[in-house]
This record gives sequence, C-alpha cells and structure tokens, in this order.
Amino acid sequence: MLRAGLIKKSAAGLYSFLPAGLRSIRKLETIIREELGRAGALEVEVPILQPRELWEESGRWERYAQEGILFHLKDRKSGEFALAPTAEEAVTDLIRTSISSHRQLPINLYQIRTKFRDEIRPRFGLLRGREFLMKDGYSFDADEAGLDKSYRAMDEAYRRIFRRCGLDFTLVEADTGNIGGRASEEFMVLASSGEDAVVRCSSCNYGANVEKAATGRLVPPSAGEELRPKERVVTPGVTSIDSVSKFLGIPVTRLVKTLIYESEKGFIALLIRGDLEANEILLQRALGTLHLQLASDAKVEKATGGAVGYSGPVGLPDGIEIFADESIRGLANAVVGANEAGVHLVGVNPDRDFTISRWGDFRVARAGDPCPLCLSPLEVHRGIEVGHIFKLGTKYSEALGCSYLDERSERKPMVMGTYGLGVGRTIAAAIEQHNDADGILWPVPLAPWSVVITPLGADDGEVTRVSESIYDLLEKGGVDVLLDDRDERPGVKFKDADLIGFPLRVTVGSKGLKDGKVEFSTRREKGKKVFVTPEDAVKLVLEEFHAATRIG
Repeated sequence: MLRAGLIKKSAAGLYSFLPAGLRSIRKLETIIREELGRAGALEVEVPILQPRELWEESGRWERYAQEGILFHLKDRKSGEFALAPTAEEAVTDLIRTSISSHRQLPINLYQIRTKFRDEIRPRFGLLRGREFLMKDGYSFDADEAGLDKSYRAMDEAYRRIFRRCGLDFTLVEADTGNIGGRASEEFMVLASSGEDAVVRCSSCNYGANVEKAATGRLVPPSAGEELRPKERVVTPGVTSIDSVSKFLGIPVTRLVKTLIYESEKGFIALLIRGDLEANEILLQRALGTLHLQLASDAKVEKATGGAVGYSGPVGLPDGIEIFADESIRGLANAVVGANEAGVHLVGVNPDRDFTISRWGDFRVARAGDPCPLCLSPLEVHRGIEVGHIFKLGTKYSEALGCSYLDERSERKPMVMGTYGLGVGRTIAAAIEQHNDADGILWPVPLAPWSVVITPLGADDGEVTRVSESIYDLLEKGGVDVLLDDRDERPGVKFKDADLIGFPLRVTVGSKGLKDGKVEFSTRREKGKKVFVTPEDAVKLVLEEFHAATRIG
C-alpha cells in the first residue's frame, strides 16, 4: 500500500490516506451503507471524545485504562475524556434518553467513524493501528427473540458486504473478549499472511477462531490397556515433555502435562496430553474468572509443595482443583510428575490415583483433529479478522439504565447487539488476499479505479483522441476510469499499473491504431491480450465491470 501510493505513514500505527487509497475506502463505505440500509439500519454519529463518567457507568474505564489500550486526556477544566475505541456507552446513552416504549423498538444504529486504541505493538500497516476507521453498529430490542432477529439481519448484511467486495471469507465462533456478551462470531478473510489461526471443517462448515475452537474426542493411544500399578521413577534433571519421553523411551502421547494456573479464585491444575497445547481462553471461560495466568516458579513450588518441572496430579494439596482436558479421558498407565525434584510417576490412572474436578475441551485445536460436530478432520487456515458481531444481551443496558416500558407498563432493560466492521482492515485484507509479485490484484468493487487507459505516445494526436474518446464513453457508462497521460516511458506506466492493480486495462498505441485496434487486458490475466476496435474495447470493459459489481 505504501509503494502503490495508497497510504503514507505518519508514525507507528498512524497513516494518512492518499487519493487512491481514499477512493477504495469510499467505495467500501458505499457498499456498507447500501447493505446496512437494505437491512434496516440507520446511520448516526456520536462523539469520538467521550466523558469518563459514561465509561465508568459501564465499568470499562478502569479495566481499559489498566490494560493500557485506552487513550484518555483532560480538558482545561480537568474533565477526563476517552478517545473511544468503540461506542457502546455513547450509543446506549443516546437511546436511553430518546426511547422509552416498546412501540419504538427495535432500532438498529450504526456509524462509520475513526476509533483509537493504544496498541502495544502497532504492526502490519492498517491491520493493527492506533487510529483506525471502523463501522460500529448497535441494535436495541425488547427481548432475546428480537435480538436473534437483529443479529441474523446483521450476519446476512455482513455476508453480502464481503461477497460484494470479492473476498474469500469464513464465519467463525469467537471469544467475546473485552466487549462482553453471551455469543460472538468473527468474519475472517482467508490469507496466508493472516495474523489469526482459523479452524474450519469442510464437511459441515463448522468454524471457529483457534482460541475458541472445540474438537471431537481424541482416542488415547493406551485406551483399554490393563491397569498397571503406580511406580516412582527417578528422572534427574529431566523436566521437559520431550526429555521425559526420550529418557523413558515412551511417546509423548503417553505423558500428561500438569500446568499450574492462578486466578482471583486461587490455583488450579490443568491436565493435558503431552503433545497438546493448553487453550487458556477456554479454560478461563470454564472457570468464570476475569484473569488467568500461569503461576510463577515460586508460586508453583509454594502451591504444590514440589519442584518446578515435576508437577503432577497425584498428592496435590486439597486447595488445588484439577481440571482435565478430554484428551486424557481413557488414557491408561500415564506418566506424570511426582511433585518431587527428579522423580516422575508411571502407571498413573485417573480416578484411581487422583480425582478430577472437571473435564472439558481445554486444548488448542490442530489440523487433522476431529470436528466436534461431524468428526471429519479439521483444517487450519490463516485469516484476518474484518468483522465481529456480538450478542450483548443486557450487559450495557442494565449498567447504564437503558430501559423501556412493555405492554403492561413494566420497565425492562433493552436487549442489545453490537456489530463491528474494520473499514481500513478490510481494504488491507483484500490486498493481502489478492496480490502477486508485481503488485495488487484488486477485486473490481474495491479498486481505486476499475479501468486504466494507457496511451503510448503523448505526441501522437490520434492516440490522444482515441484515448480520450474511450475515457468519455466509459465515464458516461458509469465506470470509474483513469487516463494515464503522464509523459513517461511505456515500461514505467505498465509497471505502475501492475503495482496499483487496475483490474481492467485498455492500451492505445499508434502501431495498433494503424489497423484500427486497441489492446484490452485484465490485471489477473495480463498475458491474455485481445486487440479490438475502440468501440468493442468499451463494450468489453462495460461487460466486465457490470458483471463484477452486480448487486445480488
């Protein structure tokens, strides 16, 4: 984007949109407004600068400030304000002072506004910036059934938006994070450079962010074995899973890792098969805690009474609950730490040798794991999050007193949903998904200009006349077209056209005009050139343009 002249960096995570980049942004905004209007949403604007008091009502000021993601400042009267990263509070405040009756519901509002987030490590250009353009929307309903209807309407609107943009995307279950609520889903554009891992089943269309993805049951390698007695084995200096596996000459799938976590509720031990990774988000959700982290070495030793690297479930103090991933259910004669330096236990079996407080899916899903719905092998892709929709319920309406009178004149909290779409992120994601070694391969609906006309020979009057004639005809046909009439060599013009990524091209040269022909080609198949009359070139462009921008 920098090389193509779409954006210019001002500072880490801060970018100016140049004319070509802004044209793509405006095109996406138009698609968003058309589809949200089609879904019944209304556009508003609320202040970006929002008072601290409003954020304290929702309980988010302290949390966001402590996490370091909230830009905040004081005015000349020492009043504190946030540069909003999102606008649940401001829109809820707008509704609570404007709507009071069930007859005024439902209502769905959105805005396309600049947001701010103090990212620790701004990176990947527009994908993770400190100032970003976002469409954020908010629905208010009388009950859960109404929310479900509003949520489905936004789900379908987002699908139409991304389909019109020509993007390959998938919808996945996601964690609700700092926004909160009872359910959420992410729209992910698939791209090899994506910063997120996405789990997807091609058989039943199950999909989830890897942080939330569940899997079907893994069959233990030792299932059905005759149970052996538990034994102590001296393993001096052997603390890692791989080193224990090599020392004992057994596969890592027979080992059980014991991970000690701490939260505001105390310590817990998580048991998981040796070759798997723990999914801390799933574990935290199961615990119902605000904070969860691996305990420090000193705390592990104090909590377990044993040495770091040798933690195990047998003989743990009563105050430590044991959570177990489903991967060890049915695992017979396992190897675990003995909570004693230089010692492991072999022939260990759940229920007989220790008690598990809770079973669950607490592992990171991998490619090839069984799908939780149909047991077909899961696939793992890289993706870029471009949209996120949430069922908030009454979290914000109760906190901010946003209520209505029902048919019986009883006061009830409104039921909310929130719907975000990263405008700059979507443009960047489109480029990450559509590019080659020479530059951008724009989908027509998002390209700064759909067509470039390249005259070869600025001093040839006929070349200029034909080029301008084609330009005028395409403009009248509703096509956004650029005439590259710079006094540059043909090679420079062609190289720039590849980099910027004009989807459709018409090249006008004096040699071709001797036969009454111009050259038509596309960016995706630039090797396939056809020589046609100027009139036929206009027809080809119009056909390609309208086919790519047709609204379904």
